[in-house]
Amino acid sequence: MSKLAEFKALEAQLAEQLAQLDAMKNDDGLKKEIEFEKKIRALLAEYGFSLREVKLILDPQARAARAPAAAGQRKERQLKVYINPHNQERVETKGGNHKVLKAWKEEFGAETVESWLQ
Repeated sequence: MSKLAEFKALEAQLAEQLAQLDAMKNDDGLKKEIEFEKKIRALLAEYGFSLREVKLILDPQARAARAPAAAGQRKERQLKVYINPHNQERVETKGGNHKVLKAWKEEFGAETVESWLQ
């Protein structure tokens, strides 16, 4: 693409974006949201609160949901128990990296072994 063509394309794009911006400036919904944001920020400043603190006040469960992630800990894996119907051998594991479980999946197929989950 030539420089002139690229310039004209960008110029047209800019004109379109300016028209969209102008239309948004006249939107009553946007004006209400801007006014609301200004009032909220003024209240936060007046009372010395941050947005995060207000969110925790309004939604206390948000803190409980974030607590394990904030501490850097993962949720403990659930214990899975597989019983081989051919020989009644039992395997208990919290992950998929179990030697016997891998051997079963290789021998019988992953879908079949997953169906043995108790």
